Order: sequence, then C-alpha cells, then structure tokens
Amino acid sequence: MSEIFTDSKEGPRAPLITLLHRICVSSAAVGGLVIFGAAFFVTFSIAKSLLGFGAMRGEFELVELACATCASLFLPLCQLTKGHVMVDVFTGWLPGRVNQTVDAVWTLLFAIGWAFVCWRLFHGLWEVHGYGDRTMLLRVPVWWAYVPAVFGSGLSAFVAVVQSLSDLMPRLARKVGA
Repeated sequence: MSEIFTDSKEGPRAPLITLLHRICVSSAAVGGLVIFGAAFFVTFSIAKSLLGFGAMRGEFELVELACATCASLFLPLCQLTKGHVMVDVFTGWLPGRVNQTVDAVWTLLFAIGWAFVCWRLFHGLWEVHGYGDRTMLLRVPVWWAYVPAVFGSGLSAFVAVVQSLSDLMPRLARKVGA
C-alpha cells in the first residue's frame, strides 16, 4: 500500500502523488488566473476613470471576492511542496529518522487543522447560501467565494493526510516486520 503514496527519489513518482501534483498546480493556476482577471479589471476601471468615463461599478467588491477565492486555491500546492514556515529549533538536534517522524506527525496535525477549517467553511457556505446574502453593488451571491475556499482547504487536508501516511507507513511497516 505504501507504493501508492511514496514519492521515490530513484524512480518515477507514485500515481497518487502525480495526480495530486497536477490537481494542486491546476488549483493554483486557476487562482492565478482569477487574480490576474481582478487586476486587469481594476486597471481597466482606473484607466476608464482617468479618461473621464467613470470607474467600473463594484470594482472593490470584485477584488474582495477574487482575493477570498484565490487565497484558498494556492494552499494545496503550498501544502504539497511543504512551503509552510517550519521552525525546527527544538528538533534540529534529533536524529534524521526521529525528525522525519516528528515532521510526519505535525503534517498529520496540519491535516486535522485543514479538515477543521474545511468543515467550518462548508458550514459557513451553507448558512450564507441559506440567507441569500449578496454583495452590495454587484449583487453577486457571497457563497460563491466559499466554494473555492472549501475546495482548497479540503484538498490541503487530503494532501497532508497522504504526505503523513507516506512518511509514517514505511516506518510502521519496518517496525511491524522487525
């Protein structure tokens, strides 16, 4: 079972890791496109205003929605590449295998944290959708911004679980077999 998770240094990647990498990169690419679109819209609005035609209606609302959307879409790739800030002041002196096990346990705790965030975002999505809340000027449903947030945090949780299992399973298999 660990060959599904393991990202071997000698050979090709495991199928699950390859699939997760593609999904995470695609998620970040969509986030980048949304931010680019918002930047283009704001630039167009400012240029239009400077030329005397007036600003685009609701540009700040669009930027708010785009930022809320994109932040969550970048998180799975950050989790996959372990791009989070890590402080190893207290574990730097430990032997390599022990340090890797500690990292795997922390990654599992990250997964639990991501899952909690995902659950709360989904709960918020459900409530905001039920209220029918919309932005003031554009009248865009607010729950739309929650969908990518739920996706991003859920995918981050799944990635963290896979990373933790891929780090812990070979160690557990060695201990059981010994």
